[in-house]
Amino acid sequence: MGEQISSWNDKTRMAAEEVETCSFLHVHEDKIEQVQSLMPDEDTLNGLSDLFRVFGDGTRIRILYVLFEEEVCVCDIAALLGMTQSAVSHQLRILKNAHLIRSRRAGKTVYYSLADEHVRTLLSQGTEHIHEDD
Repeated sequence: MGEQISSWNDKTRMAAEEVETCSFLHVHEDKIEQVQSLMPDEDTLNGLSDLFRVFGDGTRIRILYVLFEEEVCVCDIAALLGMTQSAVSHQLRILKNAHLIRSRRAGKTVYYSLADEHVRTLLSQGTEHIHEDD
């Protein structure tokens, strides 16, 4: 997966170098007014930024993909990803605080799963997006 992300970053960087700009300055006031009326408020934009920041960590993405497939406990995640339970617990806390995962206790075991279908959709669409040009 690391190679895929690196490849996608390289493609994005190359595309950024090819971005064209207007050859003269002309502001389209009607478009600006329309878009401004539809823009979410600052709190919503900041919340969205915080949410995507959580997705910006490879370890958390790996954990989310484990939970995409199956409800599992910390021990299972640690074994699957070759991590310590402590390191996994730290990442799970961040994911839970962002409302991306949930937990349930069964006896002495705590199982984790994706919080809802929105998280599943974000992961699916993100994966689909990075594979569009493959």
